[in-house]
Amino acid sequence: MLQIKLYTIPVTKTEDADEMNKFLRSVKVLETIQQIVAGPNGSYWCFCIKYYEGGMALQTTREKVDYKDVLPPDKFTIFSKLREWRREASKSSNLPAYAIFTDEELSKIALLDAITPAEIKSIKGIGEKKVELYAPAIVQVINDIADAR
Repeated sequence: MLQIKLYTIPVTKTEDADEMNKFLRSVKVLETIQQIVAGPNGSYWCFCIKYYEGGMALQTTREKVDYKDVLPPDKFTIFSKLREWRREASKSSNLPAYAIFTDEELSKIALLDAITPAEIKSIKGIGEKKVELYAPAIVQVINDIADAR
């Protein structure tokens, strides 16, 4: 169940954050909002922490999908090349690979008949920013595969 906890810590007494830090280590935090507030008795850090009750035990694992079994061979080839591209893009941008595209998103891109920015954007989870950043590279990967055939 989603919960909210508030902490107020004087700016000059950061050692008072020990209780909050202990709490943060014990739960699965969804969001932390922080702000400095000036009051008649001084300035304070105010923290609003949204978390799941029950702590870290609520983490779940997803079943692993073998895309070689799910995709037709020609589409799996595209998927594999897109994963190679994503790995390189991940390294160069210092982002985790899944932040660029998930395997599920790459598999749906591989299944598209026409690889255009509009078609890529039609996939659930892919928004305008990802299309703007990565669609040209994806189109190039697909064109390179077609040229190699």
